[in-house]
Amino acid sequence: MEEAMSCLRVVMFQPPPSLFVSAMSAAVVAYLAFFGLSEIRGTHLKYSKFAGSSSSSSKSSSSLPSRIGMLVLYFPAFLAAIASLLFLHGGGGAPPPSSRLLLVESALAVHFLKRLLETLFLHKYSGTMAVESAIPISLSYFSITAITIYAQRLTEATIPEPAVDLKLYGVALFVVGIAGNFYHHYLLSKLRSDRGENSKNKEYKIPKGGMFELVICPHYLFEIIGFYGIALVSQTLYAFCVAVGTTLYLMGRSKVTREWYLSKFDDFPAHVKALIPFVF
Repeated sequence: MEEAMSCLRVVMFQPPPSLFVSAMSAAVVAYLAFFGLSEIRGTHLKYSKFAGSSSSSSKSSSSLPSRIGMLVLYFPAFLAAIASLLFLHGGGGAPPPSSRLLLVESALAVHFLKRLLETLFLHKYSGTMAVESAIPISLSYFSITAITIYAQRLTEATIPEPAVDLKLYGVALFVVGIAGNFYHHYLLSKLRSDRGENSKNKEYKIPKGGMFELVICPHYLFEIIGFYGIALVSQTLYAFCVAVGTTLYLMGRSKVTREWYLSKFDDFPAHVKALIPFVF
């Protein structure tokens, strides 16, 4: 155990002297793991194909058009990242920000800007999103983004740099993640290109092309890769905890997505896994 901790200290900042950051690091893993387990147990966040699948979905008091709901999800987090990047540096004679901090802020801004642009110009929507799902998801994205940046600033101000610099590896991984995620979102959008915004035709198809030949949720896989890229750039405990929590949540979400396709399509390929080719 001591050797493992020594190895971690080589590649990761030691946690800053902040009870808040330490508590949030543990909380973000537990929070996202809880929602992943809830997905497996049948309590789904009410968006996408699971918008009406929970037993309580019909009792939702209010809903938003799906496109508006998705914008509500992503915009506050994007605003937090871009505000920190553009307006929260260099004031009061403070030293210039590190390249690591700028890369973390930029990666988060790019991640959520991509989400916003996909929502506006790529994805096709025909349903609604429950407000009771939109608000907590939006707050989660916002708080994770804000705390990631806060933890980065605090850590760099109080803790020496780790012995091994992983920034460039993180940037490469982030680029792979965001490109792969976009490509598979594009493939998904092509499945619905023959449906208008208000079409009542909700016929689903088995996705084809790219890594859809191996897993049913390659867009989730590449999203996870992107978050590990941010974690390698950051090299903070909190960023790694976000990546682990995201993995646990999307494992649950991908598992029930595969089960959904199995229930809808008798010809669903048995070799197509949920998230990790040949494994899970």
